[in-house]
Amino acid sequence: MDEIIYIKLKSRIQKKLNERVLVKDVAYLEGQEKIKTAMGDLVLYEVTKADKTHVVIDIMDVLFLLRTRHPDLDVQSLGPVNTIIEVDRGKRPPSLLFVSFVWFLLFVGAGLAIMNFHEDVSMLEVHQKIFMIITGNEVSAPWLLQIPYSFGLGLGMILFFNHLFRKRINEEPSPLEVEMFNYQQDMDRYVIMSEKEKL
Repeated sequence: MDEIIYIKLKSRIQKKLNERVLVKDVAYLEGQEKIKTAMGDLVLYEVTKADKTHVVIDIMDVLFLLRTRHPDLDVQSLGPVNTIIEVDRGKRPPSLLFVSFVWFLLFVGAGLAIMNFHEDVSMLEVHQKIFMIITGNEVSAPWLLQIPYSFGLGLGMILFFNHLFRKRINEEPSPLEVEMFNYQQDMDRYVIMSEKEKL
């Protein structure tokens, strides 16, 4: 067994219906160029209508295919042992009415949450007291504090989410991106476990 190929499965890929899944689509291959090309072009799976939203490819499926085609090949597996194929069924873009409704709902909900929080902590009274401490004058609406505070609240949200529209402020991931990553990891583990239970 002098021919060695190293294989590392990708964690997730996306394929359309009736599309063939090649070994090179689900795995990184390293070895002699002609063996890499020959092994990478082998058809591993074909996405059909029977597949729902996800298909799980196990390293054993890949090893079985490679060993049946090349029995004298020494295959060394590294990294993850499963690849999730996300089936792309061609989603249609959401309507403008739906996007507007969701945007309005989120805008009103976020505004109410902020207002209720400020009411709970008596933010108006806090601003009035701070204004009185600084200036010595008692006022019912301390605009000199409330207006900068409002802008600061918006700026704080921009810094917290690390985005200004589509532009990223710095390379560090935002807390929302970290939570989405953790959610995706949990979903992947769930999909892999549920697919294994079906076998």
